[in-house]
Amino acid sequence: MRVGLYPGTFDPVTNGHLDIIGRAVKLVDKLVIGVAVNTGKGPLFSLEERVAILQRETAHLTKIAEIEVRPFQSLLMHFARDVNAQMIVRGLRAVADFEYEFQMTAMNQQLDREIETVFLMADPRHQAIASRLVKEIASLGGDISKFVPAGVAEQLVAKVRKGD
Repeated sequence: MRVGLYPGTFDPVTNGHLDIIGRAVKLVDKLVIGVAVNTGKGPLFSLEERVAILQRETAHLTKIAEIEVRPFQSLLMHFARDVNAQMIVRGLRAVADFEYEFQMTAMNQQLDREIETVFLMADPRHQAIASRLVKEIASLGGDISKFVPAGVAEQLVAKVRKGD
């Protein structure tokens, strides 16, 4: 069984993330979406909310491959081994992403040479989307409907309004 791991904070999950997930499921029999606890980033959505949102937003893709959404707090390569992943899937938006991912891949290969990293280029329509910017736009009352699914937009707007 080919198992891929797509890690991230997903705070919130964007159309860019979902584009990468939709293409990654074509490459594997099972895709584990690893939701990083990452309290250092101060996520807006709780871990439980991020997991539930990803389960809801990826349910239609389970016809293509098995999908498991799991939180993790360990070193990525340890988590990859725990879920028996042969590959880590990463999305690239721009050259700046590549530089960071290039370093991470080199370090990860030193930790486990058996696990490959596969890069998928973001669809041009999604290259500028970043969760951080989506949250900022939402907090300032802007329209985020082009960047996240409708259900995510509703939850995000409700969250930022609560914070006022």
